[in-house]
Order: sequence, then C-alpha cells, then structure tokens
Amino acid sequence: MTHRTRIKLCGMTRADDVQAAVAAGADALGFVFYPGSPRYVAPDLASRLLSCVPGFVTTVGLFVNASSAQVIDTVARAPVSLLQFHGDETLELCCETARAVNRPFLRVIRVKPDMQAADLLKYEHDSRAASDLFSGLLLDTWVDEFGGSGKVFDWSLIPEELAPRVVLSGGLSVQNATDAVARVRPFAVDVSSGIEFAKGVKDSARMRAFVDAVRSADAITR
Repeated sequence: MTHRTRIKLCGMTRADDVQAAVAAGADALGFVFYPGSPRYVAPDLASRLLSCVPGFVTTVGLFVNASSAQVIDTVARAPVSLLQFHGDETLELCCETARAVNRPFLRVIRVKPDMQAADLLKYEHDSRAASDLFSGLLLDTWVDEFGGSGKVFDWSLIPEELAPRVVLSGGLSVQNATDAVARVRPFAVDVSSGIEFAKGVKDSARMRAFVDAVRSADAITR
C-alpha cells in the first residue's frame, strides 16, 4: 500500500496564501508566533487567517522560547490545533504548556552534524514517556538562528525505525522534495522558504509544485 506523506506548508501571513495552500492540497498550515521571524503573525491576524482554514486541515502554531503564559494567551486568541516548540524549550516546559492549553505538540530537534541516531531515538522516547500530548519530532537543520534556514541536514542521521514517525524539515524545496521523501520516507514534510518568492509571501505555483513533488515520491514503490 502506498504511503501518503503529509504536507505542512509553514509561515502563512496572508489570507490569499492560506487559500492557495489549501487548494494545493496541504494537510497542515503553520503560523509563526515568533516575533524575530520575518514570517511572524500577531495573534489577532492569525485568528483572521484561521477563519479561512476548512475542517480537516491542521493548524500549527510555531513558538520559540515563549513562556507558558504567552502561549496560553496566543492560543486563546488564535486557537491553533497543534503546538510546535521550535526553540530551546525544556521538555518539562513543552509538556506543561501543552497541558495548559490542551493541545498536542511537536518537539523540534535541530539536528547537529555530530548527532547520532541514538540521540534522536532518545529524544522521541523521553518525549513520548513525558506526555500523552506529545505528537512527534520535527527534524530541522541546526543553525544559530531559529527557523527558516533554507539549509538541509544529513538525512542519513535519521534512524530507519524513526523515520516513519517524524516530520522532515530544513531546506526542502520543489527541487529536492521528491528525493527527500523517497530516501527518508518520513510521516510528513514541512516547508517554508522553499515555497516563497519573498520572505513571508508564498508563491501559489511553488506550493502546488511542492505538493506534486511529494506525491511523485509517494508513487515510487520501495
């Protein structure tokens, strides 16, 4: 049976982009609540964008080192369905915050070149053991800043037994999406800068092409 890789298109800032992403076939849309990002959306704007999202499309709120109180306030104003902790948050803070807003969460691991497969497996094991709201790991590229690096990490570091449960991110684009999915076979992929023509402004043609590239990989039997 062919696996259908889920697709998250991240960094939505405009209603037109939300509608185009949904039309392209996105399974999830990401909204960045990190003020240091060029893709930042204030909660009130995010609330208006969320009203454009139909049912059965997951909405994801990306946070970087936010306090529990900040996340609680944001989710009250912009009720996303999933949290993505993209900073240096402790596992304890992730669990506490997710419990406070009763939302599942993704824990982002920025993969360093010296990481081992065992490190990633331990992150997942510890996170799953800590909270029933843990939804999975999102693997991104290690850079000094947070998010949107546009750089790829070494996919061979991902253990084969972990790959079907992770969200693969970091430098994905139309050009490498088919190869990434065919090689890693992740549960989902996450793209932001690779579908833009300017920071925070999506390109509808690139969004459609990215979805098509992922579906091409899904059609390749192993």
